[in-house]
Amino acid sequence: MSPVSPSSSLTRSGSLHTHAVRQPKVLHPVAQEDLKLLLLENISQDAVRSFEKQGFQVDHFTKAWSEDELVAKIANYHAIGIRSKTKITERVLKAASKLLVIGCFCIGTNQVDLVTAARAGIPVFNSPFSNSRSVAELVISEIIALSRQLFDRAREMRDGIWNKVSKNCWEVRGKTLGIIGYGHIGSQLSVLAESFGMRVIFYDVLILMPLGSARQLEKLDELLEQSDFVTLHVPELPETMNLIGANELARMKQGSYLINNSRGRVVDIPALISAVQSKHIAGAALDVYPAEPGANGQPFDDQLNSFATALRALPNIILTPHIGGSTEEAQRMIGEEVSSALSRYLNYGTSINAVNFPEVDLRAIPEQENQVRVCHVHVNQPGVLREVNEILSPYNVEKQYTDSKGAVAYLMADIANISSRDVQKIRDRINQTKANILTRFLA
Repeated sequence: MSPVSPSSSLTRSGSLHTHAVRQPKVLHPVAQEDLKLLLLENISQDAVRSFEKQGFQVDHFTKAWSEDELVAKIANYHAIGIRSKTKITERVLKAASKLLVIGCFCIGTNQVDLVTAARAGIPVFNSPFSNSRSVAELVISEIIALSRQLFDRAREMRDGIWNKVSKNCWEVRGKTLGIIGYGHIGSQLSVLAESFGMRVIFYDVLILMPLGSARQLEKLDELLEQSDFVTLHVPELPETMNLIGANELARMKQGSYLINNSRGRVVDIPALISAVQSKHIAGAALDVYPAEPGANGQPFDDQLNSFATALRALPNIILTPHIGGSTEEAQRMIGEEVSSALSRYLNYGTSINAVNFPEVDLRAIPEQENQVRVCHVHVNQPGVLREVNEILSPYNVEKQYTDSKGAVAYLMADIANISSRDVQKIRDRINQTKANILTRFLA
C-alpha cells in the first residue's frame, strides 16, 4: 500500500484549542519516492537502510538539531526520527507543514510536545523496552564497581599510584538492592541481582507481580531505610522531580549507594553531593543529568550544570554520558522497532503503540486496483462519525475502525471499487468538515 494523496485541514474546534497548530493546507499528491524522512542523532544505519529499501528519501545526520535549525528545515520532511537530545516543541510543530509522524529512537518521549503533536494529527512512536537489558546490565556493573571502589583504584593506577586496599570494599552477595520503579528495566534488574545472591526489594506506584524472590514495599521510605544499594528506574514526571532529595538521602542507610540511570531531574544532585561529602552516602553512579551536552566532545562543566565541578571531585563516583541504552544490540533493536512503526504508519496508517494517539489498525487490503484506505484524524466530538459516514455512504466500505484518545480521534476505512474522481470528491468533502485535522488516502 502506498500513499496516494495525503490531504490536511488543520482547523480546530470543540475541546481542542481554537487556534490551529499548523495552517490549513491541502498537500499535493505524494508518491512513495517523494516521502522525505529526517533522521538525527546518529540513528542506526539499519533503520536508514530499511527506509531507503522502501523507496523513502532519507537525510541522516549524526548530531541533534536546535529548535531554530528544525524550524528552518522541518517543512521539507514528512517524518522525523530523533533520540533524546532533539526537542520537538510547539514552535517546531507549527513549522512542520508536511510532517505526518515522529519516531523517538529511545525509551522516553518527554523531548516531544506530545499534546501539540496529537492536536496536529501527528502520532509519536518510541521503543520503550528494547534497551531494557542493556540498562539492567549497566546497573549490575555499577553495583559491583561501587562496592569495590573500582573507579577510584583504576584512576589511581592510571596516575601511577599503587593503592591496594580492602577497607570499605564489599561483596554484593547478601546485600539488599532497592529498586524504585519495577517496570521492564527494574524487573530484569531484579532477576540479574538475585543471580548474584542479592536480596531485592522494590517500590512502585502500582501493585505488581514480583519476579523471583523480590518483595514489593508499600512505602518509599521503607525501601530507603533497608537498602544497601538504591537504583531509580522511573519516568520524568511532575511527581518524580527530585524524588530523591535531601530528606530521602538522609533516610538511606549509612554507607549505602545511589544509582540513577533514569532521568536527570529525579535526583537532587547538589543534595547528593552533600551526602557523599559527609560520608553518609558511600558512593553514587549517575548516567543522566538535568542538562546534558548536545553532542560528543562538548564540555560537561559548571556552565551546563552549576554543580559539575563538585560532582566530578567526589570520591567513589561513577559518571557516564547517558550510555544506559548505548549498546549495539539495543540500538539495533530500537532501530528495527521504531522504523517498523514509522513504516507501518506511513504505508498502512497503522497507529498501534503510538504514545499520544488513538491506536487503530486494519488488516492489509488485497493488492488490486480501485482499493483505497481513508485515514482520517479528527477532533473527538459528537457527530463526526455520522458526518463522515454520510460522505462515505455512496461507496462500498469493506471495513472500518475508529478509536479516540483525549481530544483526538482516528478513523480508518477501506473502500472498494472507487475511482480517482471519487477519491477527489471524498477529499474535498472531508476537507470541508470542521472537525478534520489530517486525512490521508492510501492505496
